[in-house]
Amino acid sequence: MSGGKSGKLTVVGLGPGEARFLTPEASAALNEAEALYGYEPYLDRVPARAGQTRHASDNREELARAGAALAHAAGGAQVAMVSGGDPGVFAMAAAVIEAIETGPEEWRALELVVVPGITAMLAVAARCGAPLGHDFCAISLSDNLKPWELIEKRLRLAAQAGFAMAFYNPVSKARPHQLETAFDILREELPGSVPVIFGRAVGRPDERLRLVPLANAHGHMADMATCILVGSVETRIVERPGLPSLVYTPRRAGDV
Repeated sequence: MSGGKSGKLTVVGLGPGEARFLTPEASAALNEAEALYGYEPYLDRVPARAGQTRHASDNREELARAGAALAHAAGGAQVAMVSGGDPGVFAMAAAVIEAIETGPEEWRALELVVVPGITAMLAVAARCGAPLGHDFCAISLSDNLKPWELIEKRLRLAAQAGFAMAFYNPVSKARPHQLETAFDILREELPGSVPVIFGRAVGRPDERLRLVPLANAHGHMADMATCILVGSVETRIVERPGLPSLVYTPRRAGDV
């Protein structure tokens, strides 16, 4: 350690967008850090501070980014790794801990703090009511780190089990057809009336919400900035004259 100073790595969830979603704990961690690491668009959301260095990297360089931040902290620095939403939901906390598990022994001695944030599915759910009001699951539709066959299996079983679902990473240029395939699988297991919510860029100035029945849900309605919520067979829509509809999944299930 340089000068006997003890290093620290804090993994910070920025929330879904605007600064109002940033928790006080996250804001304090960002202010205290000597160096920030992260995917460049996320770093751009953090106001610049004099004397604080920034280290941007590409979205697919999670392990390399984690290793660089850990090495920096091991040298005695106070380092923050920024992550969109919550760092523990398809984000950087797992990559950092994976790097610690496989990296140098000195990384295990570092102080590591994970600061939670509002993740996209919670931001989208809050915008339209309470579609995750009963049991739910979150599934990444990206097959970069798992086979597509496993995603299909999980989609089918989640639908059969009665979970509401949140889809992260729904489409990309490399896999433009997979979301349509996912909806086709769900249509085999669920009624076409089940509500589907497309929440694009929720928490940012260009946010858009779209509510459609599963029968009318299609892949072209989403991009990588979209988080999708799929209700269960028990999810309901409450119509309100002159106001947006409310979507909620009752707290009770079945005959209870």
